[in-house]
Amino acid sequence: MPHAIDRNAAPSPVTTALGGLAGMATAMGVGRFVYTPVLPSMMDALSLTASQAGLIASSNYLGYLVGALLAAIGGGTGRERAVVLLALAASALLCLAMALVPGFAAFMVIRFLAGVASAYVMVYLSTLVFARIAEAGRPGLAAVHFGGVGTGIAASALLTGAVHLAELGWRESWLAAAAISLAGLVAVALLVRPVHRSAGSPQPVTEPAIVWTRPLVLIALAYGLFGAGYIVTATFLVAIVRTAHGGALFESAVWLVTGLAAAPSVWLWGFVQRRTSLARTFAIGCLVEAVGVSTSVAAGASAGPLIGGTLLGGTFVAITAFGLQAGRLAAGRSPRKALALLTAAFGTGQIIGPLLAGYAADLTGDFTLASAGAALVLVLAALIANSAGRINGY
Repeated sequence: MPHAIDRNAAPSPVTTALGGLAGMATAMGVGRFVYTPVLPSMMDALSLTASQAGLIASSNYLGYLVGALLAAIGGGTGRERAVVLLALAASALLCLAMALVPGFAAFMVIRFLAGVASAYVMVYLSTLVFARIAEAGRPGLAAVHFGGVGTGIAASALLTGAVHLAELGWRESWLAAAAISLAGLVAVALLVRPVHRSAGSPQPVTEPAIVWTRPLVLIALAYGLFGAGYIVTATFLVAIVRTAHGGALFESAVWLVTGLAAAPSVWLWGFVQRRTSLARTFAIGCLVEAVGVSTSVAAGASAGPLIGGTLLGGTFVAITAFGLQAGRLAAGRSPRKALALLTAAFGTGQIIGPLLAGYAADLTGDFTLASAGAALVLVLAALIANSAGRINGY
């Protein structure tokens, strides 16, 4: 006789981590980063300048900052799954809006709202997944969760490549992104199960106010600088290929390599972290990424973007993950608020980076100066993170 399903049983940590992968792929890899491979076609078709492209990108990152701050001060305790599903639905609709409501001002508003949605997914889904895998004693599954970013980036590269082969335009790329996002929403709804609490089970506890210790301040500062440094290449890498006349298929190939390098990066960098510390691994990752950012514009039109994309993809998701974990440790009993406030610091950096890079590119005619500045910022982030690690071993 078959056993009845226990609806009150704890959700499988593996299934939850896979749901985290699907959600991160949808909201971050596609919802946030599909803009990068679609951007050159939009610039050509709509005569957008690099400054305008940077403003649209920064509006998305401003939305990310606002969403992170709202997640830090807002409710949602015990309702994380519902918040995540609503934010994923919004992300899909906003991809659709990019295709249907063209125009510079409209793009600014739509990408701002998409940034808010992606921040909610990042904060609430990460909080939910981290809690469930910690309860199960499977913290290594965080690598699966964060692998969703690279998976989504790779999917967006294949998407835009297919659109190009079909001789379609930038609108069709956004329509395809909306379809993929809808599929991601369904996957998360199926994989991330709700928790059915009995009447006597402990209720979620509201987190106390966060205590800003010196290590937490240093980690947040390094995290913000990292956001400003990595985002220049993450936003303009495909545009760099376009300015060198690399061709649309090579553009997709560079972004695909970036995503494939990102997918296993947290797992691979885990070997480094286990031999050093979270903050030291963060610092080393920033230095490696600085090399990639520089190489993207300094090593030739073909090799430069491929090497730069590989080093960008192979570091930025891992740096994000280990920075958040270090911040959670430094924040003590306020892990979700730490996630949200670190995400806000990250978002502040991301707003500044594309703005300055876009203006620098318009002034100089290429992205060399912008990339050099981004590399220097990443080196500074590495030095600050290393200082935080020396204080208490995070």
